[in-house]
Amino acid sequence: MVLGVAGASGAALALAVAQTLHNAGALIDLVVSGAAERTLSHEVGPDALARLQGMADRVHGLRDVGATIASGSAPVAGMIVAPCSMRSLAAIAHGLDDNLLTRSAGVQLKERRPLVLLAREAPLTLAHLRNMTAVTEMGGIILPPVPAFYLNPVSVDDVVIQVAARAVDLLRLGAAQAQAWQG
Repeated sequence: MVLGVAGASGAALALAVAQTLHNAGALIDLVVSGAAERTLSHEVGPDALARLQGMADRVHGLRDVGATIASGSAPVAGMIVAPCSMRSLAAIAHGLDDNLLTRSAGVQLKERRPLVLLAREAPLTLAHLRNMTAVTEMGGIILPPVPAFYLNPVSVDDVVIQVAARAVDLLRLGAAQAQAWQG
C-alpha cells in the first residue's frame, strides 16, 4: 500500500492511516512532501515524521521519481493520500506527475487501482470542486475528513481514527475497521 502525505492541515490523519494500515497487516510505502514534514511537526510534534516513518516498510523521497512505486509494475494494492492538499489534488487531477506522490497517485489511476484522497480544505473554490470531479471521473475516491457526528465522537482523536479507518476500508483489504452506523 502506498501512503502519500501532502502538506494540508490534518497531519494527524497520516499517522492514523499508517497505524490502521499497519494493524491491517499492510506493507506501507511512504512518500511525504516537504510541506507535509513541516505540518507534521507543527500539528503533531517534532517526532511525528520519525513516528510515521517507523510504521513504513519503505520510505521514498519526494523527488525519487525512479522509485518502484512510480511504476505500474510495482505490486501495490492502492494508495491513500492523507491529508491531500489542494495543490496535490490539482496535480493528480491534471496528470502533472511532477513528484513521487503525484506520480504514484497517477499510477494508481492508470492501473485502475484504488486511490483515496483525504482532501483537506474549506471552503472549496470552483477549481477545487472541478479537480475533485476530475479525479472522481478517473476512478479516484475523494474522502473529505468530515466527522461522523452520528457516532457521537468525544475527542478529535475519535474523529481522526474513524476517518482513517473509513479510508482504509475503502481499499477493501479485509474486515471493516471503521465503526458502522447501528441504526
